[in-house]
Amino acid sequence: MPTTDDTQLATALDVCVHYGPVVALAPTSFELDRGATVALVGSNGSGKTSMLSLLAGLVTPEEGTIIVNGTVAMVAQHRDHHRWMPLSVDEVLRMGRYQRRGLLGRIRRDDRECIDWAAELLEVTSLRRRSFGDLSGGQQQRVLVAQAVAARPDLLLLDEPITGLDLPSQLRILEVIEQHAAAGGTVVFSTHHLAEARRADRVMLMAGCVLADGTPHDVLVPTLLAEAFGGRLIRDDGTSIVIDDHGHDHGEPHAPELVPHHGAHQHQHEHGHGLDHGHQQSHLDGY
Repeated sequence: MPTTDDTQLATALDVCVHYGPVVALAPTSFELDRGATVALVGSNGSGKTSMLSLLAGLVTPEEGTIIVNGTVAMVAQHRDHHRWMPLSVDEVLRMGRYQRRGLLGRIRRDDRECIDWAAELLEVTSLRRRSFGDLSGGQQQRVLVAQAVAARPDLLLLDEPITGLDLPSQLRILEVIEQHAAAGGTVVFSTHHLAEARRADRVMLMAGCVLADGTPHDVLVPTLLAEAFGGRLIRDDGTSIVIDDHGHDHGEPHAPELVPHHGAHQHQHEHGHGLDHGHQQSHLDGY
């Protein structure tokens, strides 16, 4: 049974995630320290979303054990988020405090302070009276990240948080990731983009398991990237280019897009359901 010390937020020992006959994550062991940013890098179906779902408690390992010693908030992959939903931005932000108050609990002063702080942090204060469904994709994603950080989680999980967003939204979210870690929290985010991954303290290179785990300098190297992406690394001269079948992983369990998973975890899981797969859309990333 894994244990955690004061510096460790999560510990996994030989965890293996199956979706029916499909092995989404082969036996993997790792530890997550507090105050760190961790990038999950890999091609579609490499286990990035399975890893995030495992940390969030949304799937349980077929084998092995995992402990997450703290509260968790997760923002799922950016999509065309429920534009028909008749919710204001303020109502979406308030959902970030449901973990403490429950669906019917009264929002208190400290909740309002957390919501106000998160809205300012993600620069969405001016949007609070608008309909969530009327916002642009970048604005919606900033609101959802604000909702998650309003929960003041120990562990913030983000599934491809800046893919397809406008540049100001990308920069604001990346800054929030760094600020959350600087304040003592831990952020784990998935990405296809090497430039984004290089901003992290640590990179876990995924290929159905953790192929490599270390600093960006040590992990984001041509030989390992070519192995992870099936030999599709076509240039690495300091501005790596990777060809990848880039799409969203549909069919896997993930947190509801308007109410990310929050909660205190210290548990041992047994089974999970779902499947990693995505659109076969050729994609070129150059940095």
